[in-house]
Amino acid sequence: MDNETARALIDAEKARVQRLLDEIETAGQSDRTAANEARPSDEPAERLTAEEGDDAVAGGLRGRLAALERAERRLAAGTYGHSVRSGEEIPDERLEADPAAELTAEEAQQG
Repeated sequence: MDNETARALIDAEKARVQRLLDEIETAGQSDRTAANEARPSDEPAERLTAEEGDDAVAGGLRGRLAALERAERRLAAGTYGHSVRSGEEIPDERLEADPAAELTAEEAQQG
């Protein structure tokens, strides 16, 4: 995959993930505000579950952004598109599906 295509894929995915993170952080703030304004009849476990869910999703999105930043560093270093484990080439189809892919599909399945 050429660098221009790789950059475009990484940038588009970063923008998508950042948008989702912004949305979930706003939702999380709304959940916390609602919890602080809760009525005695509200179920505290439901509020806590919603907050924990927001936090878990936000954590996953932050992890995704970190993976994309690592992909940017590999692109700058000239190693993008190669497994960080074996150095084998990662097929373009895999990189198009996941611009942050660090391993070949076979390596990812092995764990």
